[in-house]
Amino acid sequence: MSTTMVIKQPQPVMVSTESDKWGSGICDCCDNVPECCFAFWCFWCFTCTKAKEHGECLCLPLLDVCGTTPPITLAMRVSMRNRYGIKGTICNDCVLATFCRPCVWCQLSREMKARAIQISLVGARIF
Repeated sequence: MSTTMVIKQPQPVMVSTESDKWGSGICDCCDNVPECCFAFWCFWCFTCTKAKEHGECLCLPLLDVCGTTPPITLAMRVSMRNRYGIKGTICNDCVLATFCRPCVWCQLSREMKARAIQISLVGARIF
């Protein structure tokens, strides 16, 4: 039996909390296929759970049925940009919220997960 010494542990891919860019693109749905399927097949359930995870009212996304531009999707995207210091414009947010609503919610979900990763030391000994 041979023993090998691990010199460097593999690191998880994560977005720096200081990054001013989205961790994934608007069309990176293949990054989390089960979640995107959930968003496609049960959109309102998906948006309500993500709003709750973001700290908003559970039923808030149901107000998106008002008007042509979904106000809650737009507000959530702007809120996420402000919370994490992500660069962007309200015009871009408006266009994406209007024409790519499920993709926006999937991107918001990926961003919340990427920025909430807690680093823990498993089996670490403090001397």
